Amino acid sequence: MAHDHSHHGHSHAHVGTGRMLWVSLGLTVAFVVVEALAGIRSGSLALLSDAGHNFTDAFALLLAAIGFYIQSRPADQTKTYGYQRTGVLVAFVNALTLVVLAGVLFWESYQRLLHPQPVAEVTMIVVAGIGLLMNLAIVWGLGGHGHDLNIRAAWVHMLGDAASSAGIIAGAVAMRYTGWLAIDPILSIVIGFGIVWSAKDIIRDSLNILLEGLPKGLRLPDVTSAMGSVEGVIDVHDLHIWSLGSDAHALSCHVLIEDMPPSASDSILRCINTILCDRFAIHHTTIQFEHTKCALADVSCSVVKQHQH
Repeated sequence: MAHDHSHHGHSHAHVGTGRMLWVSLGLTVAFVVVEALAGIRSGSLALLSDAGHNFTDAFALLLAAIGFYIQSRPADQTKTYGYQRTGVLVAFVNALTLVVLAGVLFWESYQRLLHPQPVAEVTMIVVAGIGLLMNLAIVWGLGGHGHDLNIRAAWVHMLGDAASSAGIIAGAVAMRYTGWLAIDPILSIVIGFGIVWSAKDIIRDSLNILLEGLPKGLRLPDVTSAMGSVEGVIDVHDLHIWSLGSDAHALSCHVLIEDMPPSASDSILRCINTILCDRFAIHHTTIQFEHTKCALADVSCSVVKQHQH
């Protein structure tokens, strides 16, 4: 049998991303205070809803900044794969807070629809305009969602806030010229649906990683076929692929080859790892070579198979 534990260097976002998270956090906290006070003074539920959304964003940015720092720590004696999954866990918590917030917004909007209240449209426009500029600046500073699920969660939070601010401005203008007070709670409901929509994909992707599901975009038959195409490989089985973090994947499997010394099988191992790295971005592999069918060669191996998840 031959084993290979192939570990390659991780690629982490540059230090500027971490600094941008902390700057964004400071700006967002300051704006939450301003928007909440403006919402109370103007009587706008949409502004108060957006302030609540921004508050969860501040919390999301705080968690993202902490997660960004922790996940960049190197592996140690207890966390042998490192702390990459910390960012995924943070992203999952962030998305759950968004869903809870959306539920609160729906309830408050329903109450406001039953009991409409006048609002100060000019205050809404000014405050939402400031929020729009701030959120767009943060979105640009974070540089897009990329592959890091933690940064992507924070990026989606801020993009959603920018859309909310734009909607509040449009709604305030409409109320000023039509006098229809129901626009304010309707805007709040729309913001709530936008929050749920933005959280849906993050919850799904982070849960898939936390439950060690097949990485997004990969198919087991494709990987098996590619490995089987290597000269000298007879069969590939007991194949498992999972994610260590947002963009780091790992694989373990059994590969059946002809009976040969380890020195001769080394070239097969190198070819397999090259294909896995180049074609599927799998950099962590544990490959066990077998020279006869596992079920026939080792009874204990069959027992292990029966208990596999």
